[in-house]
Amino acid sequence: MKTVFITGASSGIGAALARAYAEQGATLGLLARRQEVLEELRQSLPDPGKHHIYAVDVTDHAALSKAATDFMQAVGQVNVVIANAGISVGTLSEYADDIQVFDSVLQTNLMATVATFSPFINPMKTYAQSADCRLVGIGSVAGIRGLPGAGAYCASKAAVISYCESLRVELRGSGIQVVTIAPGYIDTPMTRGNPYPMPFLMPVQAFCQAALKAIASGSSYRVIPWQMGVVAKLLRSLPNWLYDAAFARAARKPRASDQ
Repeated sequence: MKTVFITGASSGIGAALARAYAEQGATLGLLARRQEVLEELRQSLPDPGKHHIYAVDVTDHAALSKAATDFMQAVGQVNVVIANAGISVGTLSEYADDIQVFDSVLQTNLMATVATFSPFINPMKTYAQSADCRLVGIGSVAGIRGLPGAGAYCASKAAVISYCESLRVELRGSGIQVVTIAPGYIDTPMTRGNPYPMPFLMPVQAFCQAALKAIASGSSYRVIPWQMGVVAKLLRSLPNWLYDAAFARAARKPRASDQ
């Protein structure tokens, strides 16, 4: 029976992943800031009594580690850890007020990923050779090329992708597989406020089915949907002068102070 720990579990991709794994019979550790929303999610799942919820802000690393330890003590071996918590907001470096926003985005999207994985790694090493163990980082296609007005988000997701690659190589031979999932545009509360077209927008349930397959197979890196993977490769191949000209006037996500 799988045991799965998910951060950012109260809504969007995190909640959908929780439902998908619960349907497979997994025992879940669900972590997010809002206790009441987590409880509603737990009660909506099959066999709600076996799942564990933790009302924790992922930027509180001590509380996050305590929740991870509690879950391990409760269930024993943990098979899958998904660092999904993330925030997205427009930023412009010319505004001094946005420096704090940059810090908040990086702390939530990058540093919380490190803090999520950290308490699980050494325990996993003791049983990973005989159990399927996955550490799953949620990146984004936004981490492949920088988008105007999204410097904080793009930087954080590029860092998640590179961090997971480093971790994957570090853990080679340990039995722990590191999986990087880079979502394109997924229909969640995070994307519904985007004031621009979103090509290949994917229902969150369809995303989760594809993500579960990638995680189960131990895929090192997967862009979902695959069409956005093709787009990302094309964008990465563009020379800077052409990319800059094409995207300089692209629509931008509003800054926090403009929302």
